Amino acid sequence: MILKKYNNLPENMQNDEVKKYYAILSKKKVNLLLKRIFDICMSLILLIILSPIILVLSIWIKLDSEGPVFYRQERITKYGKKFKIFKFRTMIQDADKKGSLITIGEDPRITKIGSKIRKCRIDEIPQLLNILKGDMSFVGTRPEVAKYVEKYTDEMKATLLMPAGVTSRASIEYKNEDEIISKYLSKGEKVDDVYIKRVLPEKMKWNLQYIEKFNILQDIKVCFDTVKSTLKF
Repeated sequence: MILKKYNNLPENMQNDEVKKYYAILSKKKVNLLLKRIFDICMSLILLIILSPIILVLSIWIKLDSEGPVFYRQERITKYGKKFKIFKFRTMIQDADKKGSLITIGEDPRITKIGSKIRKCRIDEIPQLLNILKGDMSFVGTRPEVAKYVEKYTDEMKATLLMPAGVTSRASIEYKNEDEIISKYLSKGEKVDDVYIKRVLPEKMKWNLQYIEKFNILQDIKVCFDTVKSTLKF
């Protein structure tokens, strides 16, 4: 089902703010269908093309440090559904138990290879599996952990009307998010507080704007812009 009936949405999403964005998306069901078709076709093609790179990186990660090749963490996607995201592991094993869920600057938990593949965002390649499964899309609001989703305002919950995305206009604009957070940390603020109070609201403005202007051509443009932005790292 491309879009649930409004009355079938989770109770915490049934509010006037979400209803406004629901009305917009309900008129774009063809584009929502094309989005899913695009996701399935492109994720399959890219998984085949990138399979040699995936194999090489998997071996490199295993040789570089102890732990699994993939990092699996529970995130939130469409309608508040929980899922396990796939990423190449770029940090030491059990890193999320040894510090904040947000990494900034020269975080000592990041492995040698991890620092390299993070710069060009190829740690995100395994998320093609999440896209194929339907838990994610190429373009959409980046999937957050539950502790941050719990801080969403009524309007922010509208982003849960669509699948979480690998990239977005917000991701491009906040490519150097860790640098922004670092500025506030120097003033004595905590990482999570900075993210929730300062970064998340600004990123959500872009994500909500995406829903308002959503169409499949915009998704394709964001994908190309992401590639261009990544090549400038």
